[in-house]
Amino acid sequence: MIIAKGCLSWVLPPVLGTILFAYLIWAYGLAYLAGLIPLLCVTVFFLIFFRDPHRVIGPGIISPADGRIRDIKITDQETFISVFMEVNNVHVNRMPLDGTVREMVHFPGTHLRAWKKESDLNERVTIKLDTPLGPVTLVQLAGLIARRVYPYIKNGDVLKKGDRIGIIRLGSRVDVHLPSTKIKRVTVKIGDPVYAGVTTIAEPVD
Repeated sequence: MIIAKGCLSWVLPPVLGTILFAYLIWAYGLAYLAGLIPLLCVTVFFLIFFRDPHRVIGPGIISPADGRIRDIKITDQETFISVFMEVNNVHVNRMPLDGTVREMVHFPGTHLRAWKKESDLNERVTIKLDTPLGPVTLVQLAGLIARRVYPYIKNGDVLKKGDRIGIIRLGSRVDVHLPSTKIKRVTVKIGDPVYAGVTTIAEPVD
């Protein structure tokens, strides 16, 4: 299992604690079982939450996050697609298409549940991209439990579709803002499950 970049410091302490209590049980008996069980549960949770599996990149414009489609809004100017991530989802985010990072801005804010409309005030990182379709914006939002968006990229980076762009530690959502004039059709609907780097969320014009 591959642990996501920037998350080893979260995973290592409970793993070491589990090993320690397993040794104490082996050496001194079951009196230490009460310490092993919660550490083992935390270890399993963190290993699942911070996993970073290999993905075969899908066609078209792909989902930047695992989760479910939370919202879709289409106007003459912009196509907006929002992905909500549950706790059990992979939380490493990926590029939905090729592009160059023009600007990254971090906004400190609240930590409301990312499903709520008021979560637009949450802590977030806005990534403005120059792409073959024109300007595209990604927004990574922290949620109720999440406390930090951890980027893997910086201004000026030239990225390929499917490249990892960062992780939101302990949950939330990713929004994609696309130019409507360059979108042939949206291929998902609200409630659909999606997978980062794999699921096609929209098809560009030919």
